[in-house]
Amino acid sequence: MILSTRVTPGIVAEPAPPAHTRRIGLALGGGSARGWAHIGVIRELEALGVEVHLIAGTSIGALVGAIHAGGALGEFEEWVGTLTRRTMFSLMDFQLGSGVLKGTRLMDFFRACFQDRDIEDLALPFAATATSLRTGAEVWLRSGSMLDAVRASIALPGLFSPVLHEGRLLVDGGLVNPVPVSLARAMEADFVIGVDLSTDLLERSAPHAAAVPPGRAPGQPSMLDVITTSIDIMQVRISRSRMAGDPPEALIRPRVAHIGILEFHRAAEAIAAGREAVQEALPVLRARLGL
Repeated sequence: MILSTRVTPGIVAEPAPPAHTRRIGLALGGGSARGWAHIGVIRELEALGVEVHLIAGTSIGALVGAIHAGGALGEFEEWVGTLTRRTMFSLMDFQLGSGVLKGTRLMDFFRACFQDRDIEDLALPFAATATSLRTGAEVWLRSGSMLDAVRASIALPGLFSPVLHEGRLLVDGGLVNPVPVSLARAMEADFVIGVDLSTDLLERSAPHAAAVPPGRAPGQPSMLDVITTSIDIMQVRISRSRMAGDPPEALIRPRVAHIGILEFHRAAEAIAAGREAVQEALPVLRARLGL
């Protein structure tokens, strides 16, 4: 990512304020399994000495952000490193209802392994985005149970059942705000680092079936392919639109399109992509934060 600065002739540009004088907010975007890249981003920012003061998260970004805000990212990173296809399958409670997955088994696991706390009690200010299924309004979750907020934010339509929260039926925040820069600003960040997981999604090849099941025409994608690719397209378009109107001060773009939205067992690849993306954005971070 290359950003240019216009300098008026005869005027000397002021040096960037040092990082320690800025209130830095991290806006972690949605992307399901690709979201493990957020772990790599956070780790690489720490290695550079960038202190994050608050976190806003959407979907998987809400999960990683909440865990980090609660001070348990180390344990969480160890856990995601052990994930296999079999592990993930064991956490899936399939159903015939408003979503393929009920989500209860997964959240029960998180409550057993990672302490649920009120958002107000976390070490870092944290908030998650969700979407009202009835009105389409963006909903900011800034108080109450951390894991309840995460469950609402990750309720990807068609995959997870919606969540009833304080009288509102909520689904994934990525429907309206895939990279929650505006929420980070509302939390009083004066320097927002956005992490967009959708950068290279439309560059990949269209999905295709490796083997054609009986009754399906050759070259026809599966129903899951259609749903997930449609969600990818939607999030790319919405992300570009939202950030065009309200761009972050720095944008980190992990290249994770090669990871499927349910391939949670590929954590090592995603984390490495997050670290690499921070290095690609390093010139901007240095210029704008005075690192």
